[in-house]
Amino acid sequence: MTSIRKDDHIRLALQQSDENPISDFDRIRFVHRSIPNNKESISLQTKIAGLDLNFPFYINAMTGGSETAKKINTQLAQVAKQTGLAMATGSLSAALKDVAQESSYQIVRQTFEDGIIFANIGANRTLDDARRAVDILKANALQIHLNAPQEIVMPEGDRDFHLWQANISDIVRNLEVEVIVKEVGFGMSRETAKQLIQLGVKTLDVSGRGGTNFIRIENARRPIALEYLDEWGLSTVESLMDCYALSDKVDVIASGGIRHPLDMAKAFALGAKAIGLSGTILNLLHSGGVNYAVSVIENWKDELQMIMLMLGISHIEEFGSCDLILDQALIRWCEQRKIPIQMFTLRNL
Repeated sequence: MTSIRKDDHIRLALQQSDENPISDFDRIRFVHRSIPNNKESISLQTKIAGLDLNFPFYINAMTGGSETAKKINTQLAQVAKQTGLAMATGSLSAALKDVAQESSYQIVRQTFEDGIIFANIGANRTLDDARRAVDILKANALQIHLNAPQEIVMPEGDRDFHLWQANISDIVRNLEVEVIVKEVGFGMSRETAKQLIQLGVKTLDVSGRGGTNFIRIENARRPIALEYLDEWGLSTVESLMDCYALSDKVDVIASGGIRHPLDMAKAFALGAKAIGLSGTILNLLHSGGVNYAVSVIENWKDELQMIMLMLGISHIEEFGSCDLILDQALIRWCEQRKIPIQMFTLRNL
């Protein structure tokens, strides 16, 4: 049953990739600098969860737990190895239930022996589960995903979340590797971020609405769809803006609907320290295979540096000095959430 569900998720996620929803990233522009500062060298290095990354974007959690997922994970690991990107696997729930499924995840480490790899589990899992997940992959860090809306809409999903906070706290405080707590496409408010900080979380992935929509995926698997919930959650941009004031307390990763280097640049300017890419990478792989995905990613590295050159910055954290122009929809969001827009629009005055 779990393997069938995993394959359903892959198939339905690829169907969504053919759509072109309006993105909140299109509601943001950079203030152009006609005479940017000359930069002798531009670095794409960043640091998250205590790990130094050579590039500020990585392959985020997608799949595992079936033969189809094993093939995809093999290809994703090949892409990660050839590009030097870090990579997260999908939830190891299937492997924690059935040791026969471990190989669909272990293939990532076998393919990318020296890579930075993140394991992934749900917040319903214990510290012992977390240690086992890390051991299966010899992982450098662990993601704990938050997916309550998906579980609720999922026909066979969980309905009991009362242990989530205790589990997160126990894992964060006692696991031997660093922990990233991530959403799965419904975004994070600053209220959620504050809760996680109180639990000891130092790195979070806001993973907002705009990419793969797991309510729609689960609705496609239900006998009676709850279509009125399809647009539940905060966008990635809204989540980044909401959590921006907490950037001195927690490192923020952006994922969810990030399509290209300009979206990445805007996310960095909103406080992200790294970018996670899931559906975008899966679609590249599906469209043209490993070599095509590698080629596009290598171009993205160059294109991100070009954007940094136009802005006159040389390091990822310097995006925070770039002024932005927001459209009325985002201004209204800031007004309702009591967020001073000057934090984004008048940084250099």
